Amino acid sequence: MDLRTRFTEELKAAMRAGEAARVSILRMVTAKLKDTDIAARPGPPVDDAGIIAMLRGMAKSRAESVTMYRQGGREELAAKEEAEIAVIESFLPQQLDDAAMAAAVDAAVAEAGASTIKEMGKVMAVLRAKHAATLDMAKAGPMVKARLGG
Repeated sequence: MDLRTRFTEELKAAMRAGEAARVSILRMVTAKLKDTDIAARPGPPVDDAGIIAMLRGMAKSRAESVTMYRQGGREELAAKEEAEIAVIESFLPQQLDDAAMAAAVDAAVAEAGASTIKEMGKVMAVLRAKHAATLDMAKAGPMVKARLGG
């Protein structure tokens, strides 16, 4: 089942169950998806990879908000943002753990034939092509750099 269908099905289920907070979050996600589709015009609607990138961005902005709310002493708003993050992340693929990420970096270095830090771009391109949905590129960058002796 693709992500668009999952959003619709989850929204229907939440409405039937009377989960007002979940309904609100899912409506927010579908509205953001419509905005993203409009921005992609005149081309086709965004594919699942684009939707995953959109969801990651939404989760990241909410995580930043949680930090700011906590610094400001607004625990109730931080808790609301964390609930939104939990719903958004339920649609994201499971992230690789550190051991699997290290193995993926080693495999990408070998595949790219990289040996110096100047070839980091090649390694990152291989990682992005093979593991874009399941790999946090912000964590992979420093690992690649360390592996190449940078």
